[in-house]
Amino acid sequence: MLEFDQLRLKLEGYKDELAQLKDALGLERDESEISELELRTTEPGFWDDADKSQVILQRLSKLKEKKEKFAGTLSLYEDTLTLIEMANEEEDLSLVEEIDSAINDFCERLTEQTLSTLLNGEYDKNNAILTFHAGAGGTEAQDWNQMLLRMYSRWAERHGFKVAVTDFLDGDEAGLKSATVIVSGENAYGYLKSENGVHRLVRISPFDSSGRRHTSFASIEVMPEISDDTDIEINPDDLKVDTYRSGGAGGQHVNKTESAVRITHIPTGIVVACQNERSQFQNRDVAMKMLKSKLIEIKEKQHLDKIEDIKGVQKEIAWGSQIRSYVFMPYTLAKDHRTGFESGNINAVMDGDLDGFINAYLKAASLGELNEE
Repeated sequence: MLEFDQLRLKLEGYKDELAQLKDALGLERDESEISELELRTTEPGFWDDADKSQVILQRLSKLKEKKEKFAGTLSLYEDTLTLIEMANEEEDLSLVEEIDSAINDFCERLTEQTLSTLLNGEYDKNNAILTFHAGAGGTEAQDWNQMLLRMYSRWAERHGFKVAVTDFLDGDEAGLKSATVIVSGENAYGYLKSENGVHRLVRISPFDSSGRRHTSFASIEVMPEISDDTDIEINPDDLKVDTYRSGGAGGQHVNKTESAVRITHIPTGIVVACQNERSQFQNRDVAMKMLKSKLIEIKEKQHLDKIEDIKGVQKEIAWGSQIRSYVFMPYTLAKDHRTGFESGNINAVMDGDLDGFINAYLKAASLGELNEE
C-alpha cells in the first residue's frame, strides 16, 4: 500500500546515517576496551585501591551505556521496518499512526546520539559550572536571572543531570543578583558550553505598575568542572580565604554558623564561593574545585593577562552583546543570534526545551558556521 511504501522509504532514508553513527561512536574499538576492563575487574587485588577501581568501573559503565544506547536505536529501526512490512501485508491502516510515531522516536534518538559524537573537546564530558549574573535592568534583571536558573534546572532534569546550587545572592526585591550551580552528568559541559554569554528578555514587567514593556539582561558563564587529579599547582600564599554566614533559606545549621567560604585568587582577582554544603570544609573543597576550573583556562591561554579576556565569549551584560533574545511581548519568540535558530513556543523554552538551540549550536560549531559577532 502507498502509505506503507512512503513510511518505509522515509525510514530507510536514515540507513546511511545510522551506519555513519556506528562508525563515529567507535563501537568496535569500545568492545576491545570493555573486554580489557572486565578482565581487570577479575584480577586479584582489584579492590585494594578503591579510587582506582571506581574509575575503572565508571569507565566500563559509560562504555556499556553507549553500546546499549546504539543497540536500542538499531533495534528500534529494525523493529519499525518489520512492523511496516507486517502492516503492509495485512493492509492494516490502523498502524500508520503507531509507525509514524516510532519513526519520529527513532529520528530523535539518532539525532541525539549523532550530536554526542561532536562532543570531542578535552572537557566536553565533564560536569559544568554555571554562574548567573543579573545585568542592566535592576529588579527586572534579577528576576530574569532567576528565571534563567529555573530554565536550565528544568533542562538538566529532562536529561537526567543533577543540579547543585553552590552559591547565591538574593536580589534586592526579587530574583537573584548572582548564583552558581554545578550540573553533573555525562557531557554536561559539552552541551552547556553553548549557553555561555548574555541573554536578553523583552516583556511587560510585573514590577511596573504602569504595565510598560521592559528589556532586561543576564549573563551565564559556563566552565567545565576540573577533576582533582588535573596537573595545576595553586600556591596557598596566593589565596585569600573568607568565611561568612550563608544567606537565604538553608535551614538552622546553614544560617547560624560561618560555614560559607569565599576564596580570592590574588594574582588574577578571581573570586569563587560556596555556601550550600553543611560544613566549612566541604564548602572549601567545592570552592577550590571551581577555582581550579577557572585557573585551567588561564593556564591554557597564557598569552592573555586580563580576567575579562579569559571568559570566552562573555561580554558586557547589556545591549548589543546578547547571544539569544527571549521575547514575551508583543509576540512570543526565542531566537539565537549566532545560529539563527528560533522557537515561538516561549513557555516550552522557559520550561527547559533548549535542545533545538543546543543542537543548532553544536552543528554550526562543527561546520565553522557560528556567528559570534
